[in-house]
Amino acid sequence: MSTRLVCVVFDADQPRFVADFWAELLGWPVTLDRSDEVNVAAPDPDGLDIALAFLPAAWAKSGKNRMHLDLASRSIDHQRTQVDRALALGAHPVDIGQGAVPWVVLADPEGNEFCVLEPRDEYVDTGAVAAMVVDTRDPARLAEFWTAASGWPVTHRDARVTGLRSATGLGSWLEFVHTADHRSGRTRLHLDLTSFPADDQAAEVARLRAAGATPRMPSAADSGRADCLALADPESNEFRLRRPVRDWSTA
Repeated sequence: MSTRLVCVVFDADQPRFVADFWAELLGWPVTLDRSDEVNVAAPDPDGLDIALAFLPAAWAKSGKNRMHLDLASRSIDHQRTQVDRALALGAHPVDIGQGAVPWVVLADPEGNEFCVLEPRDEYVDTGAVAAMVVDTRDPARLAEFWTAASGWPVTHRDARVTGLRSATGLGSWLEFVHTADHRSGRTRLHLDLTSFPADDQAAEVARLRAAGATPRMPSAADSGRADCLALADPESNEFRLRRPVRDWSTA
């Protein structure tokens, strides 16, 4: 395994505006500020080396995203504080059919869904982001691809959810959740990978292809970028393989 997760990408109508929302909500600094990309990353104590990257969107949001973030809380009072803070920053409540649940479902200022969870033991040491959650028809199959792509081992599996986490035991989970109304088509959130500088990029593409990735036509936003290759996982979730750099946050 020579590729690693490097960021969760938000395709945004106003990248800096949405980046500022997430930076304020999570308490994370902006680490890259360019016209074509804004990055927000956790401070070192959070243990998460995956940034949130905000890029210009090439299409309008349509329906519920197939990926979202779950935010951790330390107590019920902390959960309420997190929700109140998100609302004050521009989030709004959304109904995605969740019914009566102990977590709160919100959307950021551009409609990207996220959850503020009640306290859960499995997320006590994740930092602000408890999990990156992907809707899927087949959690085990999709997790098999992403463990090959990311190097994160499967650490939890049941009939509904398969979870990966870095072998370091730090940072958030990557979870694949069975969803009956799985949607196809483009989505505003996706994962990006990078390889290491000494690795053969062509060999890494071949390895991902063997694991189930397929080529994807670049979007209008991708077409001018020479630093990434557009691909899709076995359920057609888009991702990019970015060129390796020594310090990705300043690329």
